Amino acid sequence: MPSRTARRTGITDAEITAARALLEPWRLLTSPKFFGLERVPNDRPILLVGNHTLMGLLDVPLLMFALYEQRGIFARGLGDHAHFQLPIWRDLLVRFGTVDGTRENCRALMQEGESILVFPGGGREVFKRKGEKYQLIWKNRLGFARLAIEFGYTIVPFSAVGADDCYDIVFDKNDLDRAGIGRLLDRISPRADMTPPLVSGLAGTPLPRPQRFYFHFGKPIETRRLRGKEHDDAVCERLRDRVREAVEAGISKLLRERRRDPKRDLGLRLAAELARFAEPRRR
Repeated sequence: MPSRTARRTGITDAEITAARALLEPWRLLTSPKFFGLERVPNDRPILLVGNHTLMGLLDVPLLMFALYEQRGIFARGLGDHAHFQLPIWRDLLVRFGTVDGTRENCRALMQEGESILVFPGGGREVFKRKGEKYQLIWKNRLGFARLAIEFGYTIVPFSAVGADDCYDIVFDKNDLDRAGIGRLLDRISPRADMTPPLVSGLAGTPLPRPQRFYFHFGKPIETRRLRGKEHDDAVCERLRDRVREAVEAGISKLLRERRRDPKRDLGLRLAAELARFAEPRRR
């Protein structure tokens, strides 16, 4: 059964089934592993806040489907404005509940009691530069903290590891600046932080290497006791920093987990998946 939010957005069972089928090959290749999913509250609206990985789209659908299928949560994503400049892509995102990530849209979703997923690093964190693997680039943004306090939302910090290793960055914005090209791009681009890096994936192609993905959900952070203090910068900064520390701690845990994971290797993962599918036939 679709969740309340899925019904409200008009998504049909057939569309969810089709999306799941399209995603299944990627799920098999990446074998996502989830930690702390049982901690995610499903009895009230929540604000999921986490790190954006390189190129941004490799792991988010897996995260969203896990929340939907295992916790019954249809999270509404706050997308970067650039997504909504591409008509067909924009229509697909909107169909599956994503909205343009403005403060007004987030406030409207909270007024409706929707669960929301946000990446405070935005496009700058997606288009990483060399040496920024699994780093948070949140700058001094306080928007998500202010709105969570205003509406008394429960914040769930989450962390993702794996997608930053699907590509190697060959040239980044810093390289382009040194070559004199970056400044030219800044003049013609509406946003300097939206300069994508040149990346190399599987066997040097644009295809991503199928790394295993890991997700960690931290302890929920309640904000109801802070209601009425959304205009207090110091309070908002403390909340933002608390969430950031939880996300960074989750990334560290996942990196440790990955180092000791015997199924990190794709060959071993595929062998395990084949064995799992063959098991019912043996019976």
